[in-house]
Amino acid sequence: MEISASHQLALSYPSKCENLHGHNWIVTVYCRAKELDENGMVIDFTRIKNIVKGKLDHKNLNEVLPFNPTAENIARWICEQTPHCFKVEVKESESNTVVYEKD
Repeated sequence: MEISASHQLALSYPSKCENLHGHNWIVTVYCRAKELDENGMVIDFTRIKNIVKGKLDHKNLNEVLPFNPTAENIARWICEQTPHCFKVEVKESESNTVVYEKD
């Protein structure tokens, strides 16, 4: 799914990313289960969209997340918030992609 959001990073070194800026993030959420639910699903896609888009889309991520909103931290947060999730890929731009995966 795609979300549009702004953020600014708190870093231990000088960077232009310390300034408020935005991205059209591409987020891929991977979920798995040993059994499907009564509807034949692991989790309804609408539920995932509500978690991710409902909280993050068209927001300043510094105002809605309680941590430094790096792509890596965002991927971990999405994974922790989404039932049955084991991996999240966050693409910040054409050449910047991170993957967070639970052990």
